[in-house]
Amino acid sequence: MRLERRTLASAQGAAALAAELRALVPAGASVAEPVAAILADVRERGDAAVVELTRRHDTGGAEPKPLRVDFDELEAALAGLDPQVRAGLEVAAQNIGVVAALGVDDEREATLGHGQTVRLREVPVRRAAVYVPGGRAPYPSTVLMGVVTAVAAGVEEVVLCAPPGHDGDVHPAILAAAELAGASEVFRMGGAQAVAALAFGTETVAPVDVIVGPGSLWVQEAKRQVSAAGLVGIDGFAGPSDVLVVLDHGADVRLAALDLRAQAEHGADSLVIAVSPDATALDALSDGLARVDEPGAGALVQTADLDDALALANAFAPEHLELIGPGAEALAPRVRNAGCLFVGSTGATAFGDYVAGSNHTLPTDGAARFASGLSARHFRRRMAEVRIPDAAAATLAPAGVAIARAEGFEIHAQSMEARVPRQGARNPPLRENPPS
Repeated sequence: MRLERRTLASAQGAAALAAELRALVPAGASVAEPVAAILADVRERGDAAVVELTRRHDTGGAEPKPLRVDFDELEAALAGLDPQVRAGLEVAAQNIGVVAALGVDDEREATLGHGQTVRLREVPVRRAAVYVPGGRAPYPSTVLMGVVTAVAAGVEEVVLCAPPGHDGDVHPAILAAAELAGASEVFRMGGAQAVAALAFGTETVAPVDVIVGPGSLWVQEAKRQVSAAGLVGIDGFAGPSDVLVVLDHGADVRLAALDLRAQAEHGADSLVIAVSPDATALDALSDGLARVDEPGAGALVQTADLDDALALANAFAPEHLELIGPGAEALAPRVRNAGCLFVGSTGATAFGDYVAGSNHTLPTDGAARFASGLSARHFRRRMAEVRIPDAAAATLAPAGVAIARAEGFEIHAQSMEARVPRQGARNPPLRENPPS
């Protein structure tokens, strides 16, 4: 692995350098048009389109097994799982569930000055879907990150889908993790056609309210399109994975190198960055990583000091941010933009990918500036419950009526006036809207 060398002269150049670093990974080609065609096909033909597209894109022409996975298949997959893998998944599921539950807020109620009450209620969606990608290997950890979090959020029905392989089936580790995590339904389908089935519904697949999870560019584009159409909520657009490691003087370069290499394992479009004011540490990283033949693109950036390193990290807004060494670790309270922050030499991102309890479905491509990692919040929404006693209506109405009439909404004004008790008077007749 060869990483480019860069220098940040001052914090003022952090944003420009962050943009240059992002450009080291080329943007993916647009698949908007073919994805739109797949969505339309599934919407029109339902199961038949999903099965045909699965045969074409996933099973290599082999006949797919039924879309829905039976519960006895899930139980058999869990029973046949390697005991050590099962034990690891159980640890991960427990920790993910505890952390996910922290994102479920208590309901709060305020009594306002005029006597009305407003309660903010936390309400989970009824039905949510977790997409688990296929590819080079199964990802049972992604099953846990999505399903366990949705269950902790209180979702009534948690659906999981994953593309089948050439044998027409989903990998047993995926099925076992789905059973362990408590998925309500599991479907053998992937790609844009799976997103379409989840959004529109088919003869076999009932539509959902939210779709989360990583996937290919086609999957992410499909999620974007069905979300833009107002059909479902999504967690975000998952792009190439990245990590930025800030090293203090004397930090353990061997550990940093392992973490950069681990991130590069995600694929050739992974972006890995190391930042330090210590040129010796960067030289050691460069020498060590040049000797390994692994994918990934990135850079080694020297800064004047740790403050400039922090400025670059906040401008880059990495999916994963590591702070290694006492001085770097002291920066943690000042970090503002990161999908997940790992503090200390033992805080490898790999722990977060599996068993730390934090979620590994994180904002990518700099979206950590405004987006959050997958949490219970993605499966819940806030609803205000308003109660206005008679006395409060009488004192609130004049203010509301004045605003409504200033905006030209006469019936709004009358609606509020009608709630005000009038001594000895019947309800007045509705007045016609004033001419516009």
